[in-house]
Amino acid sequence: MKVKKFAAIDIGSNAIRLLTHNVIEEQGRKTQFRKSALIRVPVRLGEDSFTVGEISEHNVARMVKTMRAFKLLMDVAGVQNYRACATSAMREANNGNEIIQLIREKSGIQIEVIDGKQEAAIIASTDLKEIIKEDQSYLYIDVGGGSTEFTLFTKGKIKLSKSFKLGTVRLLKDLVKETTWLKLQEWIQENVKDAPKLSIIGSGGNINKLHKMSGRKEGEPLSYIWLNAQYRFLESLSYDDRVSELGLNPDRADVIIPATRIFLSAAKWSGAKKIHVPKTGLSDGIIKNLYYSQNENKA
Repeated sequence: MKVKKFAAIDIGSNAIRLLTHNVIEEQGRKTQFRKSALIRVPVRLGEDSFTVGEISEHNVARMVKTMRAFKLLMDVAGVQNYRACATSAMREANNGNEIIQLIREKSGIQIEVIDGKQEAAIIASTDLKEIIKEDQSYLYIDVGGGSTEFTLFTKGKIKLSKSFKLGTVRLLKDLVKETTWLKLQEWIQENVKDAPKLSIIGSGGNINKLHKMSGRKEGEPLSYIWLNAQYRFLESLSYDDRVSELGLNPDRADVIIPATRIFLSAAKWSGAKKIHVPKTGLSDGIIKNLYYSQNENKA
């Protein structure tokens, strides 16, 4: 048996995450991926990028410190390979290339900016076999700070994917036009009309937190009715009450409402009554892609 350590760095619009996995190889058995640690740093890059078009000096400094810390943590943990991916906030920042060069010089970490299609493909590559059944259809939704990726599964395979500039940070800053919602509605309704027994698979920190708040067991889906009631409840509370009474982190207490709205809208337009929450996302997909691509290169 061999145990290897892989890591993924996800530079999102609302936070930066470092995920490490133990990858267990054993002859005659399927490779296992087990989460070792997850560290999340709330550097909200989208507030800069989506409003003024570039990352502020303050947040650039925070990014550099975060990457230096991540590099040290990976070294201490014995990480053998990693991949660092940046999404919509860095895609849209005018000083993105300068920041990537600075971080490489200061920390040694090489950042790759991926587009919406790449992001959707990586997310869709996560292991969902325990949930997906061939006689049913699934709309996989990964809600981020700057964009949301939608992937439709039918007959156990990916039918199509699309990224929309519809994220929690954009919604908080009132940067999403009504036409974006209408385009999403049209896309969902057009593509799920022939999809049998459709349900949603939700990904991202907000839906994971909502599942935890629901008290449901791991693997038990959320219902549309519960999510709608929870949305009304969260809206009725002030930001301070969501932090003090519900115990939400300050950088979660605001974005959880627009995230819930996205899931509810998609459920309404698709007719889905259930939302599965497998607790996998971009970081998990990055690690699996990295591992399998490395093995292909060796072959």
